[in-house]
Amino acid sequence: MKRLQEKTALVTGAARGIGAAIASAFVEHGAFVYVTDIDDDSGRAVAAALGRQARYLHLDVRDEQAWQTAMSKVLDERSGLHVLVNNAGITGFEQGDFLHDPEHVSLEAWHAVHRTNLDGVFLGCKHAIQAMRSSGSAGSIINISSRSGLVGIPGAAAYASSKAAVRNHTKTVALYCAEQGLDIRCNSIQPAAVLTPMWDPILGDGPEREHRMREFVRDCPMRRFGRPEEVAAVAVMLASDEAAYMNGAELNLDGGILAGAVASPAVAESTG
Repeated sequence: MKRLQEKTALVTGAARGIGAAIASAFVEHGAFVYVTDIDDDSGRAVAAALGRQARYLHLDVRDEQAWQTAMSKVLDERSGLHVLVNNAGITGFEQGDFLHDPEHVSLEAWHAVHRTNLDGVFLGCKHAIQAMRSSGSAGSIINISSRSGLVGIPGAAAYASSKAAVRNHTKTVALYCAEQGLDIRCNSIQPAAVLTPMWDPILGDGPEREHRMREFVRDCPMRRFGRPEEVAAVAVMLASDEAAYMNGAELNLDGGILAGAVASPAVAESTG
């Protein structure tokens, strides 16, 4: 069943990881997808692999003019925009700067993370609402937040702060669109540790990588990283008409971390 048939979607940060998985799942379910990123080579490769139902657009989510250009192109080429996924995000660790605790993170690094993770979401929501309103499209805006937006993360203060703000802004957008009488829903997904290239600076690629991976998921009841396609499956549901009454919701995708205390696997007692 093509759950997104006749829908046009735009996915940010879609050159790899979760964004690429969402773009792929959307195409599989019948949508036409604009794959957007600032990594042009990888973005074009993703779009090419998805075939005729995808097109690559360069989009720096921090740049409002870039958003205006992208939305104009979408509206010129398609009947309207039906789905926006605000996925583009950074941890701040990408260039090897690991001083992101509340005492030592630089103001420059703090601003850099918020420009992408929060300003990018704000601009995406703003221009998606305008595009959906102008074309009369029923719309779904999906913001990728994080489990880090629900709890404190001492070593990633800027990232945690930005993702918490994304959760809150999602609810504001949902309420605003309802108040305006617009058929536009806005929901957020909160993944925990999902194994994507974003983790490479932290995990490394040497012999210690497997050990570090085990340590990072030690407190997860399911004892593993999530997979990009698992996030994509939730995004498909939120983008589809099946979720037409879901608005302002937060969906946690964390292997049970937020359910409570970590449960150790039971060990069967020997009965002799």
